[in-house]
Amino acid sequence: MAGKKIACLGGGSFYFRRVLADLALADDLAGSEVVLYDIEHEKARRMAKMGARLARQASTGCKIRAARSLADALDGAHFAVASIGASGAGISPNVYDSWFHNADVHIPAKYGIQQVIGDTAGPAGMMMGLRSIPAYMKIAKAMEKRCPSAILFNHSNPMAVICRALNKYTSIKTIGICHGVQHGIRNAAQALGVPPRELEVTWVGTNHYYWFTRVSHRGKDLYDKLRKITMKEPPPERRRMSTHLSQIYGYILVYAYDNHSVEFYPFLSRVSRQDDLPYGLKDDALKHGFDASRPLAPYKEPTARVREKFFKEYQKILDSTELPEKIDDSITSEGMASLLSAIAHGRRQIAIVNIPNSGAIPNLPFEALVEVEAVTDSMGVRPLVMDEAPPVLKGMLEKRFAWHDLVADAAVKGDRGLALQALMLDEMSIWPNQAERMLDELLAASKPLLPQFKL
Repeated sequence: MAGKKIACLGGGSFYFRRVLADLALADDLAGSEVVLYDIEHEKARRMAKMGARLARQASTGCKIRAARSLADALDGAHFAVASIGASGAGISPNVYDSWFHNADVHIPAKYGIQQVIGDTAGPAGMMMGLRSIPAYMKIAKAMEKRCPSAILFNHSNPMAVICRALNKYTSIKTIGICHGVQHGIRNAAQALGVPPRELEVTWVGTNHYYWFTRVSHRGKDLYDKLRKITMKEPPPERRRMSTHLSQIYGYILVYAYDNHSVEFYPFLSRVSRQDDLPYGLKDDALKHGFDASRPLAPYKEPTARVREKFFKEYQKILDSTELPEKIDDSITSEGMASLLSAIAHGRRQIAIVNIPNSGAIPNLPFEALVEVEAVTDSMGVRPLVMDEAPPVLKGMLEKRFAWHDLVADAAVKGDRGLALQALMLDEMSIWPNQAERMLDELLAASKPLLPQFKL
C-alpha cells in the first residue's frame, strides 16, 4: 500500500515529539510523507529535523519535512493532525505559560473566579476557544479546497468546543484525541489487578468529565468491587475531590485529576482567594502557571534574548528524544500512529475519541460532542453504543453542550452577545454587570488574536 501524506499543524508543538516518533516507527505507514507547518516556522523546522533523525533510525522510509505554507502542508493530504495552542506564535513551552492564557486566569480572579487550569470551561476555557477556532476554521476551509476527503485530528483544548465548531460550520470530518479516559482505565485496572486492555468498561461524558457506568472482566461485573476499593483506600492527592463526588453520586468519576473535573462545577466562583482552594487545587494552579499573588505583567513581544533562551531549551529537549520501544496503542494511550494506520488500511480497531454522539449515548443530543469508544474503518471512526447518562449527569452535560454551541457560535461569528451568554450559562457565572465588565477586559486582552470581533 502506498504511503500517506500526513500534515502536522502547529507542528512545533511538543506534542509532536511522540507523534513523529510513532509515525516513524509504524510499519503500516512505511513510505509516508509527514509535513509540519507552524506559524513559528523555526519550531517546525527543528521539530522536522528531529523527526527525520528518528525516521532514519526506524528505517521505515518515512519522510519528514517542514513546510513554509499551510497550502504546501495540506495539498493532497490524507490526514491532518493539529495541536494549536491559543497563543498565536508566542514563544513559550506550552499554552499555559503564554501571556494570553495568564490574562485568561488573572482577569477573572479580579471578579472572584479562581480557575485552576482554564482550558475546558469557565472564562478561560471560553477565551481559548475564541482564539483557537478562527485558526481551525482557516485550516478546515483550506482542507475543503486542497484535501476535502482528509480527516482532521484535533489535540487542542477546549477539545469539545473546537470539534463542535468544525462539525457545525465545515464539511471536514473531525476527530478529537485526548487521554483522560485512558488514564481512568489504567487507574481502575491497577486497583483491580487486571491488565488495562482486558478491562471492559463503558462510560458517559464529554471531554475531561465522564463517569464509569460499567466495569467488568472476563464476564464478571467488577463495578461494586472497584467502588469499595476506591472508597476504602485514601484517595491520591490529586483525586480527592473526584473521589468524594463519586461517593455522593454512586458512580465513579473517570478522569484522573481534579483540576479538570472542577471546571464543571460552580465551586471556583465561590472561593474568594486562591489560598482558599480545597483538595490541593492551589498547588495544581501554581503548577499550571497561575499565581494569583503575582499581578499580570503588561504584554511584551518576546525579545531576541527570550527567543534565544527558548530555542536553546527547545533544542535540548528535541535532541533528547529517542524512538520508543513500540508505538502507542489507542486504548491505553492516545495512539495516533496506530489510529492512522487502522484507518489507512480499513482495519477494525477500537479507539477512544471525541466525536458527535450520533446515538451512542441514547438519552443525550445526537449532535453533542462526547468522548466515546469507537471502531475504525476506512472512512474514519463509528461510535459504539454506550449506556444512558444517569439523570444527574444528563442534566450537567446538556447544560455543557449548550455552552459548547454558544462558544463555537461566538467564535465563528465574532459575536460579543453570544460570548456573554456563554459566560452567564457557565457554572462559574457571576452577576451580569460584572460579567460584562470581565468579558470586555478579556476580549481587550486577546484583541490581537481575535480578528473576528470588532474591538
